[in-house]
Amino acid sequence: MFIFNHKKTFMRRREFIRNASVAATGLTVLNFPVFGKNAPGNKVTVAVMGVNSRGAYLAKCYSQLQNVEVAYICDVEDKAIGNGLNALKDAPRKPTVIRDIRKLLEQKDFDALIIAAPDHWHTPAAILGVQHNKHVYVEKPCGQNPYEGELIGQALNKYGKHIQMGNQRRSMPTLIDAVKQVRGGIIGNPYFAKAWYTNDRKSIGYGKKIAVPSTLDFELWQGPAPRKDYQDNLVHYNWHWFWHWGTGEACNNGTHEIDCCRWFLGVDFPTKVTSAGGRYAFKDDWQTPDTQVASFEFGNEKAISWEGRSCNNFPVEGTGRGFIIYGDKGSLINLGGGDYKIVDEKNKLIKEVKSDVAADPTNPVSATGNLDLYHFDNFIRTVRGEASLNSPVTEGHKSVLLCHLANISQRRGRTLHCDPSNGHILNDEEAMQLWRRQYENGWEPKV
Repeated sequence: MFIFNHKKTFMRRREFIRNASVAATGLTVLNFPVFGKNAPGNKVTVAVMGVNSRGAYLAKCYSQLQNVEVAYICDVEDKAIGNGLNALKDAPRKPTVIRDIRKLLEQKDFDALIIAAPDHWHTPAAILGVQHNKHVYVEKPCGQNPYEGELIGQALNKYGKHIQMGNQRRSMPTLIDAVKQVRGGIIGNPYFAKAWYTNDRKSIGYGKKIAVPSTLDFELWQGPAPRKDYQDNLVHYNWHWFWHWGTGEACNNGTHEIDCCRWFLGVDFPTKVTSAGGRYAFKDDWQTPDTQVASFEFGNEKAISWEGRSCNNFPVEGTGRGFIIYGDKGSLINLGGGDYKIVDEKNKLIKEVKSDVAADPTNPVSATGNLDLYHFDNFIRTVRGEASLNSPVTEGHKSVLLCHLANISQRRGRTLHCDPSNGHILNDEEAMQLWRRQYENGWEPKV
């Protein structure tokens, strides 16, 4: 048994990695050369867009990485700006606040844009970033719809800047090692994967249309989305459950484990997608499913299933999130973090890796704690030219697309048959109408 050990909330990068690596003897270890890291030419300066919750956490994490400076924060709401500034109160540099992302990107003195704004901003902001010569780290999903996922891939290829999505498990050393073991045959042929997410979210009620609070620039908040009236149950978090801005629990949380399933199975685009579920727990403004069971088939060889329960947190396998990879000679079980165990075909334990960074499945800031720093560090090292992205955005798009397809299947009430070369829906014009969205005039993202 190997124990993966992290003790401090925020560590300098080398200390963080060193402690983890020593404890995880026998696992794949990330190699961080130390020569010249503090040279001025190696400093990476970043700006963070969207700093209410997850974004404030990202700002603090990036400020703790060695020779990384957070120069700007960007948000359209006063409380969120306060959260961002508070997260950086101990940072050597006090960040400048710029509310408009377009004005932020006119600044020449930063290298990378970190995006943690609402989903409908992810792709438009990322494209603006690379068009202004910035590398981009964008939280999942890498698009509010399938079209945007394709668009962000085009931007990656056209502008030559790095774009990484926040599928943080792709950079966890334990899971990187686990994939190698599965690819090496430790559970035989992996042919099926099951993933899940549970929570106990409450009703959002019926919102009232009221005047926009003076603390919020709702025009900028909506940005590329066609204009709607403000209502009092939308900002900050509940926009996730409205199709106009959000993408539901599938993209909000399902992305992570579905991405792992696809990674471990070694599959790309599906041939068949089905979804069952609905808004069952409450009657209110919430539009996306609170209960969803989606399945993804990859020809006649492999399949993935995902169960999401936003409003009933009874655990699966004793935890609120995780995934299992099934093979013809055994199975691999992950319980939501960097841990895993492997059993043989008789369910006898043959290997177990534990982490003292306990997964916190319903934590909206970081469900996997400081293990996220591996992914942030991989992005920064790639910007410096010292590494390659563990999961470029084109890889993230394939996993997000599965979630979008599940939502389209759910909304149209039928099975989708897809082109295995790109995931496009075949022979269903009505379903393909949900492939992309309408944009506010003058805001449509273009590559």
